[in-house]
Amino acid sequence: MGDTGMIPVFYQKDIATAKSIVDAAYEGGVRVFEFTNRGSEAFGVFSQLVAYIEKYPDAVLGIGTIMNNADAEKYIEVGAQFIVSPILKPEMSGVCEEHGVNWIPGCATLTEIVTAHEAGAQLIKLFPGSVLGPGFVSAVRPVIPNIKLMPTGGVEATEKNLSAWFNAGVYCVGMGSQLLTKEIMTEKNWSLLSMSVADALATIKKIKRSER
Repeated sequence: MGDTGMIPVFYQKDIATAKSIVDAAYEGGVRVFEFTNRGSEAFGVFSQLVAYIEKYPDAVLGIGTIMNNADAEKYIEVGAQFIVSPILKPEMSGVCEEHGVNWIPGCATLTEIVTAHEAGAQLIKLFPGSVLGPGFVSAVRPVIPNIKLMPTGGVEATEKNLSAWFNAGVYCVGMGSQLLTKEIMTEKNWSLLSMSVADALATIKKIKRSER
């Protein structure tokens, strides 16, 4: 996640479309993917996606929008390599640790971030990113300099927005509809998705290089 700096976050009820998203994003340079548990078909599609993504040995696939231990267990059993939650539920840490997968809880306050870190989270999801903003990261970084943060929700694929987040001190970003735009999804323009991913990753790389 830190190497590329960006994780696409998506849900599709159609496995063919989900596969196309993975192919296009991988071609653009993405290596970590977060599918979300946001529909009745999520489990079935994810299970098939786990098998499909094996064609890319260096790709990592996790599941997001996990709200309880039962769902975490269910998805881990079919191959989820990390678990992302929009909320902080410390008991989920034990389930993930038992199976050797990363637990990435969602936090919106400094207290939640520290609590999650103390419970074993190596990476914290800042959610909703659109509400918290880069200013929140800048404000809390001095007291939690060693905790890795990943804003999700409202992160834009523009140099201005990405610069604001990375200059504030985030480890990586999660991107959903700002990356998988309505235009791309309506027209199934996978070549445009590949280009958009490549552009975003190049921008992030440029920003990181300028920080050194």
